Amino acid sequence: MPLDRSRALVLTAVGSLFLAACSGASGTGKGNAAGKPVSGGSLTYAVDTEPVSFDIHASPQDITGAIQRNVFDSLVHQDAEGEFHPWLATKWTVSDDLKTFTFHLREGVKFTDGTPFDAQAVKVNFDRIVDPATKSQYASSLLGPYTGTTVVDDHTVTVRFSSPVASFLQAASTPYLGFYSPAAIKKYGGKLSAGGAADVGTGPFKFTGYTKGQSVTLTRNPDYDWAPATASHKGPAYLEKLTIRFLSQDATRVGALTSGQVQIADPIPPADVKTVKANQQLETLTTQAPGANYALVLNTTQKPLDDIRVRRAVQRGIDIDTAVKSVYFGVYKRAWSPISPTTPYYDKSLENTWGYDPALANRNLDEAGWTKRDADGYRTKGGKRLSIEWPLMPQEYIREQRDTLGQAIQADLKKLGIEIKRPRLDIGTYIEKVYAGKEGIADYSWARFDPDVLRLYFNSASDPRKGGQNATFYKDADLDKWTDDAQATLDKDTRRKLYGDTQKKVVDLATEIPLYVRTAVAGVSTSVHGLKTDPNTWINFYDAWIGK
Repeated sequence: MPLDRSRALVLTAVGSLFLAACSGASGTGKGNAAGKPVSGGSLTYAVDTEPVSFDIHASPQDITGAIQRNVFDSLVHQDAEGEFHPWLATKWTVSDDLKTFTFHLREGVKFTDGTPFDAQAVKVNFDRIVDPATKSQYASSLLGPYTGTTVVDDHTVTVRFSSPVASFLQAASTPYLGFYSPAAIKKYGGKLSAGGAADVGTGPFKFTGYTKGQSVTLTRNPDYDWAPATASHKGPAYLEKLTIRFLSQDATRVGALTSGQVQIADPIPPADVKTVKANQQLETLTTQAPGANYALVLNTTQKPLDDIRVRRAVQRGIDIDTAVKSVYFGVYKRAWSPISPTTPYYDKSLENTWGYDPALANRNLDEAGWTKRDADGYRTKGGKRLSIEWPLMPQEYIREQRDTLGQAIQADLKKLGIEIKRPRLDIGTYIEKVYAGKEGIADYSWARFDPDVLRLYFNSASDPRKGGQNATFYKDADLDKWTDDAQATLDKDTRRKLYGDTQKKVVDLATEIPLYVRTAVAGVSTSVHGLKTDPNTWINFYDAWIGK
């Protein structure tokens, strides 16, 4: 899950993409209305989260994908309309049963260590992803039922699966299935998480520096000449250097933008969006994220959440509309489905079907036997308090004021007599406990322009203890079948019904409580031109340049 999911399950993960009308893929407004692009110069980009690991094959974090997209290329490129275009692969064929994908690779591509990108490199990387020693928390799920890669010749490779994988091309467009130099894999092994010299890809930028807690430095790859045809230019990137600063405090990040210390700040807190828009030297780049909405994920193996009545009480006992509006000033919209409106096959019929209903929540708790109260006003049964643990990550990994939103949720549930404990854990302990199913609630979102996130979130085979993302730990025959069947077909009507049924049942089972639809708002100096966002809402710097 991308550790924005922060993932930690939150690892958010991960991963993403949206419809053209909402994607902002055309780039910024004032910044695009410029003259001839200028080569050279440096740009500083402030973000709110620092990666736990830079290893694209192991990390599930969104921030890892956002940074590494500049360093690693993919077999195919997906545009804002969801169409696929050649990139490192010039063409491909897919078997009728969706189990075999053959890619014809671009010739002349080199890693930044000078070694060639070829069919053997594809095999080495895909095999590494599924190797248990890699401890992949996301990429292995994208490969799913992978059985192996066959090198046909130097520039032809066949990837095979034991069952149909309709979403593989989309997965193959993400940086998580990008390619390290096999020489770097051999040399650095488990040290790929450190970035820097170990980060050897084929992308438009090289990873040349990292100061923990402060910044990453990327420099232009002068030999780059294989951008997808959808790019605005060919050859090396315009920017000579891209510096990514980690500024977790909202006020600091926005202040750095308004003072000119950075040219881009992402995200802009909802409370500051109007101020940034009013600044004539700045503009905003806004994209509504596709994929899984930010949500509470309820672990159904942990008491009392193994009781559907308690889960439904939690679901209907949170005033989501008021909480989201008060914390995000209308910039983020309240969520109704596990996936966002910009995700293919979103089920709009779920909207306004399960609002705040404390009376119903109280009835559910009464029926579940939590009828008594202790001296602090919390419900009890058999002398035990109704208490659920929902851990907090270290502050530097918390984004979008989710801790503030959590306080509102705690307050709402306390009115019902439910105690929500929020111990702060170090990131290692957080990941270990959440993935092992030892916590009651996890929270995360996951940007991905494919409804297959529903399979990763709710299919019982996607077990976090085995590299999956289903932190509900719930096994439901319908959810398993529907999400598996949707992976086995490209028929739009069939997929629409299967994914629609899945969304409805997840809400009915109350295994997850969608909270808000992520809307990425970046603040950009008007001196920056040519910016675009990809389907994941990540900013693409390849065509970016600095002007006046």
